[in-house]
Amino acid sequence: MTAIEIATATTPTTPVRASRRRGLLRQLIDSKKALTGLILLAVFALLALLAPVLAPGDPSLINSTGSQAPSAAHWLGTTAKGQDVLALTLWGARSSLFVGFTVGLAATAVAILVGLASAYFGRIVDDALTLITNIFLLLPGLPLLIILAAFLPPGTSTVILVLVVTGWAGSARVLRAQAKSIRGKDFVAAAVVTGERPLRIMFREILPNMASVVMTTLLGCVIFGIGAQAGLEFLGLGDSSVVSWGTNLYWASNDGALMTGTWWAFVPSGLCIALVAFALALVNYAVDEITNPRLRSRRARRERRG
Repeated sequence: MTAIEIATATTPTTPVRASRRRGLLRQLIDSKKALTGLILLAVFALLALLAPVLAPGDPSLINSTGSQAPSAAHWLGTTAKGQDVLALTLWGARSSLFVGFTVGLAATAVAILVGLASAYFGRIVDDALTLITNIFLLLPGLPLLIILAAFLPPGTSTVILVLVVTGWAGSARVLRAQAKSIRGKDFVAAAVVTGERPLRIMFREILPNMASVVMTTLLGCVIFGIGAQAGLEFLGLGDSSVVSWGTNLYWASNDGALMTGTWWAFVPSGLCIALVAFALALVNYAVDEITNPRLRSRRARRERRG
């Protein structure tokens, strides 16, 4: 049998890969956990997009007396300065979700590039990239975040850059391990024999077979991005003039909201962060449940008992 015949026999066809992706999406829609998480994410995305309509004007504008409890005039009350908490929460969703998903996509993209290159080329490339990855993993994450954020100019782009630099390494190690296991498969060897370019093999043969791991990595990086941004801004290391859930918590802390008992100043933003992380975790667990045979068998047993 010639190399071309081997390639034809062993390389997964495009329709097969497409049907696998459709199967994963169909199972995600059928999963109650994933559906609940996706609905929650859709609600937050919709509120963020409609913030200029639901709360027009500058959300930082002082338009009332300070520390008012929730009422008909201000559904979530006002801050100590007299700003409407609902407006701050809605507008904060725009910045927090944008940063979270941008960090997730960028960190995952870096991790994919490093993981695929390390697994495919091996030898010197693998050794060099593994060394770089290990260095970033050994560096303490929180101190590194604080140092970078403190010395770089404040702004949303700085926060995104800092979080991507500190957030890709763990994902790269996971993706490298998965890519190395696929690198030894027959269809990859056949693609090499037939003379396909390395980039085509990495992104058309190896990467599609890592879809579930990539999705899990992406969701984890988004959770990291939203939480870490809120943490940095709560510590005063972000741009305090930008309205986000993190800066809302920062100003609530500065105004002594916890000591004065004005819970409405910090609970909405904190609850939003928790709910978005919960929604992403639900989708993440659903992906694991669908793609992991052990979790899938447990789910099937629960459904039979129910």
